[in-house]
This record gives sequence, structure tokens and C-alpha cells, in this order.
Amino acid sequence: MIDDLIERHNEAPAEVAGTGRYLYVHPGKEESYWQPQPANGYASVHVGPHLVPMDRQFAVGTQTLPPGGVVRLHSHTDNEEVLHFISGAGKAELDGKEYRLEPGVTLFLGKLRKHRFINDGDVDLHWVWFFVPAGLETFFREIGRPRTPGEAAPAPFARPADAAQIEARTVFTQPGQSSKRPG
Repeated sequence: MIDDLIERHNEAPAEVAGTGRYLYVHPGKEESYWQPQPANGYASVHVGPHLVPMDRQFAVGTQTLPPGGVVRLHSHTDNEEVLHFISGAGKAELDGKEYRLEPGVTLFLGKLRKHRFINDGDVDLHWVWFFVPAGLETFFREIGRPRTPGEAAPAPFARPADAAQIEARTVFTQPGQSSKRPG
């Protein structure tokens, strides 16, 4: 099935039982969400379990942080994250230590590792993210506003009043939490 340059293939040929699925997403056809202050910018979701059936749930996307934008200090209780920086410049604060971000830099962030990203450059800071298990895509959708690729950025907007609840029910470590979420 082809849908505006997004193709989902959810059935394997009869002769190849157990074959996985595929998802083809053309640039500009991904899910995308404007992000509130202090990040501003936007996050896009290219692959996630809500988009294609998968055996091991993960999500992949991109994030763009404009000059002066900040991804707040946070950590993830049950998730691991890989970020690969494509363009722009900035800094990462990882457990209190500062690292430069520039094209070609890759970060792996294990569970409970506190991190913050700051675009201290004069152009957008852009990266690819991989998140396992999935859940970051849900946070971006719930905290942000729908974005159509190519549209002008809105005026900066505040985080929703229920931001703390959104964080608590998605993938963020809560104050005082140091182990897996209760099952």
C-alpha cells in the first residue's frame, strides 16, 4: 500500500513465513511536532510501533533545536538513547560534564543518565535519535503541536499545564526515582 510516499508492508509472502515488515517514509512525510519552550524547534518521528508492527519496540526520528533552544535536563528510567548530530553546533551536559556537539558526533545515553542539550550556535542544531524501548515519540506528540514540514515556526509557546503528568506517563525519570517504573 502506498500512501503519499509512505509505504507500509505488513504481510510477508506466503513462502517466507516469519518475515518482518517494512516502512518507507519519504522526506517531509514523517510525523512532526513543534516543541514548547525552552526547546522550541521541532521533533519528527520516522519509525515507531504505532507506525509499523515490530517485534522489539523502538522509535527513530529527528530533532531540530533553533539557536538559543534548550532541551531541559532530564533522564530516562527504562530507556536507552542514541543521538547522531547532523548539522549545527551546541553543547551537551552529561551528568554535569560538558561536551561539544557538531556534525558527526554520536552519543549513547544509558538509563538514568542526566542530559541537557543547548544550541549555542547561530544555526539550527539537528540530530537523529534512536530510542529503545519506544516512548519518546508519544512524549513529542503529547507535549507538542502538530507540524506540517515546511511551515513557518510558530511563536514560542509554553509547555502544557500537564507537562509533568505527560513526562510521568511516558519516558522520563521522576524526582527521587532511581529504578524501573512499578509494573
